[in-house]
Amino acid sequence: MLDFLQAYGLWGLLFGSFLAATVVPFSSDALYAGVLLAGCPPVACLLIGTLGNWLGGLTSFGVGWLGRWEWIEKWFHVKRETLEKQRSRIDKFGPWLALLTWLPFVGDVFAIALGFYRIAPVKSALLMLVGKFLRFLGWTLIFYYTGLCAVTY
Repeated sequence: MLDFLQAYGLWGLLFGSFLAATVVPFSSDALYAGVLLAGCPPVACLLIGTLGNWLGGLTSFGVGWLGRWEWIEKWFHVKRETLEKQRSRIDKFGPWLALLTWLPFVGDVFAIALGFYRIAPVKSALLMLVGKFLRFLGWTLIFYYTGLCAVTY
């Protein structure tokens, strides 16, 4: 699947980053690295990767907001007990937890839980955007400073 998405360059990155933050269990980091290595402009990759992953995270948040257990369990494979276990973290950190929605495995659960418990949607969305941007910025800087990609515009 990664090869297929990489073949579509920035469009594949947008779609793949979106899916990686929702229903498809694969690494948007690997896709991001592949697109950078294929020669796509790093700044464009940063913006497109962030946008796709953020929109996917917002989708997870939205599904949580709707609170339909059938959807959450079917599409996101998150059990009710898992969300209930996250309640203490949600109560403690509130929308600041959205900064961590980029994390593998638990990030999607955090996004769904934030939506499910209806935690400050605008603030959660903005903090989610910041977290996802910082993640892709980190990868971009690693690739740039190791010489694996050159900055082009």
